[in-house]
Amino acid sequence: MFAIVRTGGKQYRVAAGDKIAVEKIDGEAGDTVSLGDVLLAGDGGEVKDVKGLTVSAEIIAQTRGEKVIVFKKRRRHNYRRRNGHRQSLTLLRILAVGDAKKAAPKKEAAPKAEAAPAAEAKAAPAKEAAPKKAAPKKEAAPKAEAEKKPAAKKAAPKKDA
Repeated sequence: MFAIVRTGGKQYRVAAGDKIAVEKIDGEAGDTVSLGDVLLAGDGGEVKDVKGLTVSAEIIAQTRGEKVIVFKKRRRHNYRRRNGHRQSLTLLRILAVGDAKKAAPKKEAAPKAEAAPAAEAKAAPAKEAAPKKAAPKKEAAPKAEAEKKPAAKKAAPKKDA
């Protein structure tokens, strides 16, 4: 089974076991990601319904593409500009296309559930620190107003007549 997926503004034809290089996706090597923007799916010569269909993939590595040199020149104007660019890429291995990958998001959901209590613990101290930061801002505002001086009026230039 194959699918056409859109990620990073580009479209890719993928099947289980394929390796593709796409624009950077957040994650580390070994993480599983789900590509939900499926445009077309098929098996052999027949087209299948893509409603609710996702493609699961494993991140192999975060890398960068080849350097592209951008050189601009205007003849006889002494104008030359040289610039380089390297695109950040993510190498993906397609694990499954279609229904088989529904088990993969469950694996991702379990670590998120474990991380949720830690996030709540971090949020509580942040709430306590927030009022302390707000109080100095209120005190600083009157000082700024006291330091302001009215603008001096400039004398009109004298005309020589």
